Amino acid sequence: MFKQMKNIDTAFRYIRLTTALMIIGCIGLCVFVLYKSYQLASMSQNKVYVLANGKAIEAFSSNRKDNIAVEARDHIKTFHQYFFTLSPDEAAIKSTISKALYLADGTANTMYKNLQERNYYAGIISGNIHQTIVVDSIQLDLKNYPYHFVCYATEKLTRTTTLSYRRLITEGFLRNVERSDNNSHGFLIERWEVKENNDLQTVNR
Repeated sequence: MFKQMKNIDTAFRYIRLTTALMIIGCIGLCVFVLYKSYQLASMSQNKVYVLANGKAIEAFSSNRKDNIAVEARDHIKTFHQYFFTLSPDEAAIKSTISKALYLADGTANTMYKNLQERNYYAGIISGNIHQTIVVDSIQLDLKNYPYHFVCYATEKLTRTTTLSYRRLITEGFLRNVERSDNNSHGFLIERWEVKENNDLQTVNR
């Protein structure tokens, strides 16, 4: 009888141990599943998708310092394209120049007014000239703030019978400002000046 009781007690301990291990295992599994679910939900919330041409493209955020050189060069390039791309249309000229003036300080506006006084834009319109620009290279110093830059570009002036090419060199400084719809990079060009704008060649069309 005592042996039977001992067997029952051993069996009860075994069942209790097995049950405890199963409960602990279930609790651990539940905690793990909850943790992974929370982690997955957090990761999903941090993702941003941009809809482009009917396709969802995942966008990744990055630190401004990681892309500062790329953004700065694109800001400089965009400014020069707006300022020096001119069509023989007064409204088109005002539209592109106004976009450029959002990207620079008063030195760009002064340059614009000087060109107006010299009838540069009137000559573009009356001569039916289309002016475009290609930025060849940009030297940028990110070691010192505000960031100094030198922009090397080539202007192309298309006339009725000829094509003219000019070498353009400008320099200035970049200062950080708040981003906006009109200034998406968050930079402002200041102390901007044209160092060289000389004819390279003229060819017949």
